[in-house]
Formats: sequence, structure tokens, C-alpha cells
Amino acid sequence: MFASIALAARIDRAETRLTESLARAVMASKPESRAFVEVIGGGVAAYAGPSSPMNKMIGVGFEGMPSERRLQEIEGLYRERGAPLQAEVATLGDPAFAAELTRRGYVLRNFENVSGRPIVDADRNPPDAHGIRIDVMTETNAADWIDAAIAGFQHPDGKGVPADELAPRDALDAALRPFATVDGFGRYCAWLDGQLAGVATLRIDDGVAQLCGAATLLPFRRRGIQAALLRRRLADSARAGCDLAVITTQPGSTSQENGHRQGFALLYARAILVRDPAA
Repeated sequence: MFASIALAARIDRAETRLTESLARAVMASKPESRAFVEVIGGGVAAYAGPSSPMNKMIGVGFEGMPSERRLQEIEGLYRERGAPLQAEVATLGDPAFAAELTRRGYVLRNFENVSGRPIVDADRNPPDAHGIRIDVMTETNAADWIDAAIAGFQHPDGKGVPADELAPRDALDAALRPFATVDGFGRYCAWLDGQLAGVATLRIDDGVAQLCGAATLLPFRRRGIQAALLRRRLADSARAGCDLAVITTQPGSTSQENGHRQGFALLYARAILVRDPAA
């Protein structure tokens, strides 16, 4: 699958709307968090509370350069909250944007890989999951879903490029709770031997299936949980008429490897550039 600039822009627009939807959920439910969403350069800058993974600038670099004044305004909002500004910059975006951020004191901290694959008719009928049951989260197990997601993310697989330092549990809880409540997300539970073994999320945006928020509990790893969750979400995406599935992972991670086994190919990367609030 060839990754054109147009394809990367389509994916980053979907990621922009995902970030915006979660940050706006925090704005509505927790006004004291000082959460915000600001449009900038075709993307958004969002803040959803201290240490939230949703604190980022995403989707900028495909629709022209933002002005210096607008960047100053955005940087000021993060500085007022004592928060670093994390810019996720696509390698297929305008290189001038990354150069401008570097000039302004942003430091390269990490990368993330965006992989994708076409969704085909065969995805509608996934193979048997060999004893793993996948169902949709309900109100009765929503709390367990959140606990499993937090536990999974707190214990990364340790493969590939190390991720940034993990947010504290309370920040992870605040960040993941909207995934369990905001409209537009499909939430899945994987069960093995009657026990909750893993969870995952699906968001569909203009034909793009975003396979996000997947985690497996430690005792159940290397037993096909993520593959089963991935195939179920592909099946639901195919039935919903999507033509493209996307996952975002740490470079060289087990999650990327699992996607590769299901036909995902690396499309492009995003550079993670961070500006300290004291800059």
C-alpha cells in the first residue's frame, strides 16, 4: 500500500478528530481541568488535564503553515497550565513546519509509526479465535474495561523503541475514561477461560477504521488476544463500509508486529517534538 501525502493527510485528519472528541468530552465533564481544543493549521492543539496523553498538537503540516502569532497563542495556553506542548508531526507533512518548531525550541523526543492496510471483503469473516471470545463492552463491565486498559498500558511489552515515561495512574484513568463513554467509539472485551484478558477500541471516521486503545493483561500475553481483537475490529469495520484500517504504534513494538502479521504495512511516521513550558 503506497503512502501518498493525500493518504497521510486523510489519516491525520481522522486522528485530529479523535483527539478533539476526547478533549471535548473532558471539557464537558470536568470544567475544572482547564481542558481546551484550539484549531491550528488544519489540525488541533488539545489539552485534557495534567499528564494526559491527549495533550498534543496533531494534524498540522498539511494545509499550510500556521502563523508565528498563532503558535505563540497556542504555546501560551500550555505554558499557563505548566504543561509541555507535544507536537506530533507527520513525516509526509510540510518539512517547514518541523523546521519552525525546531527553531522555536521544540526537542525531538520520540517517534510513532502509522501502519495501515486496505479492508477487503474477506475481513468480514475472520477465522476462529481458538477459545477466545470477543464481545462489546457493556455498562456492567465498563469499570473492568477501564481497569484492564490501565493495567495493560502500565506494563508495556518492552519490545522495540522504548516509549516515553508513562503517565501516573490517575492521569491514565482520566485519559482512558472518555474511551469508555464518548460516542463514536466501539469498545471490545476479550475473554479467555471466563476471564477478561484484553480490551480494545475502534473508531470509524470517514471510511478510516482507527484501531486504537488495545491492551492485554500480563497473564494472557502471547496467547493470541490482540490478534483476535484486531480481526474482530477489522470484521466490524468491513461491515461498516470502511476501506482503510490504521494502527499507531511504537516503532518495532509487539503491537506493530501483530499488525504486520495481519497485513498492515508501515505508511509513515510521526516525529514527537516537545517544547518545555519554561522555554
